[in-house]
Amino acid sequence: MFKKILIANRGEIALRVIRACHELGVKTVAVYSTEDELSLHVKFADEAVCIGPPPSSESYLNIPKIITAGEITNADAIHPGYGFLAESSEFSRVCEKNDFNFLGPTPEIIEAMGDKVKAKGTMKAVGVPVIPGWDNILSDSDEAMKLANDIGYPVMLKATAGGGGRGMRLVKDADEIEKMYTIAQHEALTAFGNGDLYIEKLIEDPRHIEVQILADINGNIIHLGERDCSIQRRHQKLVEETPSPAVNDALRQKMGKMAIKGAKAVDYVGVGTIEFLMDMNKNFYFMEMNTRIQVEHPVTEMVTGMDLIKQQIRMHAGETCPEYHQDYKLRGHSIECRINAEDPENGFIPSPGKITSFHMPGGKGVRVDSHAYAGYEIPNYYDSMIGKLIVHAKNRSQAIIRMQRALEETIIVGPKTTIPYHQAIMEDDNYKSGEFNTGFLETFNYKPKQ
Repeated sequence: MFKKILIANRGEIALRVIRACHELGVKTVAVYSTEDELSLHVKFADEAVCIGPPPSSESYLNIPKIITAGEITNADAIHPGYGFLAESSEFSRVCEKNDFNFLGPTPEIIEAMGDKVKAKGTMKAVGVPVIPGWDNILSDSDEAMKLANDIGYPVMLKATAGGGGRGMRLVKDADEIEKMYTIAQHEALTAFGNGDLYIEKLIEDPRHIEVQILADINGNIIHLGERDCSIQRRHQKLVEETPSPAVNDALRQKMGKMAIKGAKAVDYVGVGTIEFLMDMNKNFYFMEMNTRIQVEHPVTEMVTGMDLIKQQIRMHAGETCPEYHQDYKLRGHSIECRINAEDPENGFIPSPGKITSFHMPGGKGVRVDSHAYAGYEIPNYYDSMIGKLIVHAKNRSQAIIRMQRALEETIIVGPKTTIPYHQAIMEDDNYKSGEFNTGFLETFNYKPKQ
């Protein structure tokens, strides 16, 4: 087991990793920008090192400063969390060269799965179903038009290095292809420094289903069931749950088998997620692999009883993967709502500022993952997430009721938050029925609770 882990991140995920480390008896090092000096991850780590001014390019994305922080504190491992450098092959490679254990995949795996075209090819080669489309990078808009005519409209143009909906455009007919190609390419180049695009058939009215996998260094891989992430706004997830109301036991095992097959294809180690799009006929297609811990990992923890961060650390320390079907079963239902400092009544514009009053819910089956507190100033430099509200109950209907109660008990005064929006979702008949897809919020009639 490692002796000291540096967490190259901030906010709730940094605090989450610190908690897991302390329960494993491992010392921790927090890194922070000057803006985050009063954040809880700085307070609860064993040591803390300031790595620069507020802009992430000068702090949380500054690899030399993070490596230096690890060296001066004698850390022997680095945990990247999610976001920032979590899926940076360069960061993984620099950690290796400087004798730090990177608690994530090797640079080769990150590169193989980070390039969406290569990832599709890898999955297709081992029999994992992929979305119909072109398997190579597009040379120009003319090639895109030719392929779109062959595949059939509507199609999606996507950035090979993409994520979070950036560099992605829907094309409904031939008249749109040139314009959308230019827009997607520019956006991809701005966001990722890589303007390469590929094309694929649009799966209409899909559900976004992801399968959590866990792998050890000996090639043992298990899956921990699926999460339904279909409630999303502009490709950003807002509500996640497990199990999916659209997946039965037989389909779960089929998807899990494919996820394991995909992870084995790249000799994966640690925690990761295989993401699928599922159509109305329950056909599912590989979309991408996230080579890190996910924001929504707590719902899987609630239904399995497993601490995924602890297991992630153990896998990278050389321990054997647990026997899931022997030691862990899916129990009940769990839902997570991401609480963001945004104003849902004004286009979800960020709402940074001081939290003057802060009360989180409690009681049976309620969990809160947050780094915020009364008096905490939400910065305008980073992601707007204040925290995650997670509930667990014996079935989905009771989990919804529990979430309604937990949201009602949550008090955050100061910034505008997405709490009223989540309350409206939990009251929606279509959400309650489980009959929804990734287009749910496009027709959702949001009315704030009076």
